[in-house]
Amino acid sequence: MLKRENYYQKWEEIVQSSCFWVAVLDGNVVGIVAARGNEEDNTVELRRMSVDSNYRGKGIAKALGRKVLEFAVLNNYSSVVLGTTAVKMAAHKLYESLGFKHVGVVEHYALPGMTHSLLERMFFQLRYHRYRLQLREE
Repeated sequence: MLKRENYYQKWEEIVQSSCFWVAVLDGNVVGIVAARGNEEDNTVELRRMSVDSNYRGKGIAKALGRKVLEFAVLNNYSSVVLGTTAVKMAAHKLYESLGFKHVGVVEHYALPGMTHSLLERMFFQLRYHRYRLQLREE
């Protein structure tokens, strides 16, 4: 059983190494992105980037991605990593335009909560792409 003090200490560590940005235009939230630092390997993981479909193609995702890179540089992380199941080439082009390199793919990736039923295996054959941007050598 996790002691209450340890829980709060762990939560505090996560909060200190994490950030969340919101893009707002004309009072409306149009995009979000999160970043979580990992002290063990000195990386930041870009997580949960999303832009409202009505505002895509306007540079919002790129601006949000740059915020994550800025956070990583300011906090002396050596690299930024991300994983995506995006099937649209625009997402992959965005990551590459920010300087990320495609470093691998996992075939037949299962999303959390999938049961691997026959129907899921037939219709949800996802590829999980991994990207990495090396900011500096360790």
